[in-house]
Amino acid sequence: MKHIIAPYLPEHAVDDIFEMIKRYGVNLKIVNERVTRHGDYRKDARGYHQITVNANLNKYRFLITLVHEIAHLAAFEKYGRNIKPHGQEWKLTFQQLMVPYIRPEIFPNQLLPLLARHFRNPKASSDTDATLSIALKQFDEKSEKNYIFEIPYGSNFRIHNGKIFKKGAQRVKRFECLEVSTGKIYLFSPNAEVELLP
Repeated sequence: MKHIIAPYLPEHAVDDIFEMIKRYGVNLKIVNERVTRHGDYRKDARGYHQITVNANLNKYRFLITLVHEIAHLAAFEKYGRNIKPHGQEWKLTFQQLMVPYIRPEIFPNQLLPLLARHFRNPKASSDTDATLSIALKQFDEKSEKNYIFEIPYGSNFRIHNGKIFKKGAQRVKRFECLEVSTGKIYLFSPNAEVELLP
């Protein structure tokens, strides 16, 4: 298993993560990209702890995602299955599991202060922390996609399922965008990745 996970993780995190996977009895599957999530955890009918993580994530996002999912398992084991999936018990568990990795041997220096701030009160997804998400994106393979906040007001863009939208005004944190074919308004996170159309 260690040789399987090693290419997906920062080098100095591999041994500790391998031990964590063994300690919690995780059945880890590295899967093709899913647009709606980076990873997930479930306990299957036989009682096995199944965690999936997208194979296309950069090493730093993969590490954060894997620990995020293991934190679900650890929090359920410690506090019971009736806790909220991203409630206080999970946040505390995620902090405790993740903080030992927030060091320069594992993460680049420019990410360390952003991670330290994020893990004071971790969110359900690192993507909801726009600053951290953008900083992590610089380690992704190059892509033709843009974040919504980067594209000009009124421009058209395509999302992963082929639907086309026109960018509208920002409403508090999200952008109102018009689906061109239906005229319906949808709200998009500023760091949703889209394909800008000419």
